[in-house]
Amino acid sequence: MGKETRNAVEVNRLTKIFGADVAVNQISFSVKSGEIFGFLGPNGAGKTTIIRMLTGLLAPDAGDVRLDGIDIQGDSIKERQKLELLIEIE
Repeated sequence: MGKETRNAVEVNRLTKIFGADVAVNQISFSVKSGEIFGFLGPNGAGKTTIIRMLTGLLAPDAGDVRLDGIDIQGDSIKERQKLELLIEIE
């Protein structure tokens, strides 16, 4: 049997709306433990908004984010402290 790798990050139907503008529309993805993952896209595509929701800096309007299986919206700052980010530089 192979070793099972758990999801370090799970995003399910994440949505963010600013007024009449839908910035992020029901995006879902998962990142396995040890996997390298990044966002690519043009300006205004929602990359920064997604990262802010992943870190708990911005609350989603719908959907959920789990880090190591723990919902970051309802749990302690300890889970958020596990995050490491590489910020974009232009």
